Amino acid sequence: MEIYHISAECYPVAKVGGLADVVGALPKYQNLLGHRAMVVLPKYDTKFTQENEFETVHSGDLKMGIFEFSYEIQKEKTDKLGFELFLVSIPDLFDRPNIYSYEDDTERFLAFQVAFLNWLVETKQQPDILNCHDYHAGLIPFLVQFGYDYHSLKSVPTVLTIHNGQYQGWFDFDKINYIPEFDKSKIGFLEWNSVINPLATAIKCAWKVTTVSPSYLDEISIEMNGLESLLRHERPKSIGILNGIDTEVWNSKTDAMLYSHYDLQDFIKGKNANKEQLCKEFNLDSSKPLFTFIGRLVGEKGADLLPEICEIALEKYPKEINILILGSGNPEVESELESLKEKYSGNYNVYIGYNEKLAHNVYAGADFLLMPSRVEPCGLNQMYALRYGTTPIVRRTGGLKDTVIDFGDGGFGICHDQTSVSDVTYSISRAVELYKNQEKFDQIRTTSMQIDHSWDKAAGEYINVYQSLQNQ
Repeated sequence: MEIYHISAECYPVAKVGGLADVVGALPKYQNLLGHRAMVVLPKYDTKFTQENEFETVHSGDLKMGIFEFSYEIQKEKTDKLGFELFLVSIPDLFDRPNIYSYEDDTERFLAFQVAFLNWLVETKQQPDILNCHDYHAGLIPFLVQFGYDYHSLKSVPTVLTIHNGQYQGWFDFDKINYIPEFDKSKIGFLEWNSVINPLATAIKCAWKVTTVSPSYLDEISIEMNGLESLLRHERPKSIGILNGIDTEVWNSKTDAMLYSHYDLQDFIKGKNANKEQLCKEFNLDSSKPLFTFIGRLVGEKGADLLPEICEIALEKYPKEINILILGSGNPEVESELESLKEKYSGNYNVYIGYNEKLAHNVYAGADFLLMPSRVEPCGLNQMYALRYGTTPIVRRTGGLKDTVIDFGDGGFGICHDQTSVSDVTYSISRAVELYKNQEKFDQIRTTSMQIDHSWDKAAGEYINVYQSLQNQ
């Protein structure tokens, strides 16, 4: 099959969160199954786009209301990512360092979708599947069904994959003229709660809806920022497929980013070597258990509770634990975390920002990973941690519930039910006691490193979904 993945993010081209990791891995594994899976992404001004070579395979013009843009479709020359990568180049809109949070995001991602569809039509392509990821590609299922310019694509099945249902891309009807001409009798497919909602539109119009874990599909049928009833109505065409991780990238034996390599046979020695280097770099004591948090410092991740959690844990265990935080997000949370450094010097540190190499080394060197998420559609961090022998401490929600079993129930992690300071600090207490029982702790880590969370199975499940649509 010929499959296009249309997304706002793809690792290592442009990354904010887990969406990038999925789109950077799933197509590669689908290609290994014998298909032609490709990725289409806006061309941002990122390190990847600056350092790699692209060739223009198509150029054209598009109109959005009174605005006109020229665009190019540029292909990465080497296919070094394991799939064909196509970038939509619209310098006026995307030649910027950040992916999101611009005032004209509505125009940016709408132009991206229109340019992609224009390219398909103008080059007379007939792909087998259009897999649209989150709201940034959410109007494509509508346009291929009802857009006058895209009638030739009407029979192409569309799949919406929801990575995070909280972000929906809302915009007012005063911008409806930005959308290419369509059958106005179908305008209701665009509307939800009196605004144009691209995610709602995609849920209505896509042939199939997937979420990134089975539990997340259950959860957003109850709580989805206003779309609960819609998703319940469309539940018959929806399925949860648990994400995988790229086991070529996340391999402690070959990971070029690590201070020290290791495998299952020598993981204690290897993890200790990485831990010692981390602790040296961040003024921590490598003889103590190292707790970490890696991710966005936002409410969804429970990060607003981290300053209080850290302070309570460090007061309770002043000589027994280390904590290292890696992330960025809410400025107030960043400031509160920074303010703890002096008071708990030698036991606590924080790195504000995004650093992929450091993240890999923290997974390899830490003993425990904190994930007190309020919302976690799938979660990849816990899978990275398990693969590198780091024990995740998670709230039972979304994909965390699907992938981590408490060691008290015969599993390999530490689980709690609420995103609360008391639940997390109690879990830290359990972790401290587990760490003291080194034989039990090593047994748990041995088990976790052998769990198969590769993309092989998930990629096959997506292919099964696509093939079921071919027969409709």
